[in-house]
Formats: sequence, C-alpha cells, structure tokens
Amino acid sequence: MSFKEAFIEIYEREITREGSTKLLDYIKSSDFFDAPASTKFHLARKGGLCEHSLNVYYRLKELVEREKAEWSERITPETVAICGLLHDLCKIDLYAVDYRNQKQPDGSWEKVPYYTTDEKLPYGHGEKSVYIINGFMRLTREEALAINWHMGSFDERNRSGGYTMSNAYSKFPFCALVHAADLLATYLDEND
Repeated sequence: MSFKEAFIEIYEREITREGSTKLLDYIKSSDFFDAPASTKFHLARKGGLCEHSLNVYYRLKELVEREKAEWSERITPETVAICGLLHDLCKIDLYAVDYRNQKQPDGSWEKVPYYTTDEKLPYGHGEKSVYIINGFMRLTREEALAINWHMGSFDERNRSGGYTMSNAYSKFPFCALVHAADLLATYLDEND
C-alpha cells in the first residue's frame, strides 16, 4: 500500500465528522501527496509530507495508547487521526522547485533541482493548519491547540520568551504528545 493509499484509508476510517469529506477532497486536489516534508531537514523528497504525516499519526497513536488509560474517552481515535494526519496541512502549496548550479566530479557545472519555499498564505505554521482545517470541519479546543503548538520550541512565536505554549501544554497535556510524536517521527523515523 502506498503512503497516499494508507493516508486515505486511515482518514476515511477514523475521521468522520461533518466536513471531513470536503476536507479530504481539498487535500486530494492539492499537492499534499507530492510535496516534501521540508526543504532540507527531513523527508525533503516528493511525497515526504504524506509520509511524515503518517509517521506522526503512528507515533501519536502509540503514545496515547501507552500514556493514560483515562484519556481513551477524551482522546478518541478520530482526534489522534486529525492531529497526526493533519498537523502539517500548512505545508500544502508551500514548496516550489528551483534550480541551482552544482559542481560535478569532472569539474563541470550542472543545474540541479532543489526545494524552496513560496509562502502564499503567511499565516504561521501550526496556526495555519488550524485555519485550513477549520475552513472545512470544526476542531475541538484540544485538537486546535495541539495542532497549533505541535512545533514546540521550534515555533517562531516562542522566540519572544512568552508562556503561551507552556500554558497550552499545562492545561492540555495532549498538546505535548502531539509535539513529541512530531519530534519522534522527524528525528528517529525520518533520519535518512
């Protein structure tokens, strides 16, 4: 099964709330399944974004199952799928292919492709994913906060030294699990 097929199968099985079909149609019509996960940091290749989203979903599912038994009523399989699969929708239509000269072993120069960013909607990172999702289906407060803060200390908003993210993690500990799943997927599963 391809990454795209696995993503769609999990999405259709687990995410069933009103608007989810239209959101999936939007994802299918976008570059989501072909886009890289990053320009150079992890899965910087065609299809990397979908692969990364699946990796985060699998890690998050495992973390929630291991963490707290009482979470099973509040943190549903649908919430895990939403936060794992959709946390990086902000990367839809973000990357572009450009070319640069690269010296070859024989001393000649050759134009080679590389990924660059072409931000068309400069809304931020996690908050942009929340914005996109909420355009199609309603997120719970916990889902919105978890997606919004999934970058943890890598989020540009944390450079000012505020306490908003730590307050979100304190009041909604599931946010920390989404961030941990993203870290584990990025640095352990995708270290290639």
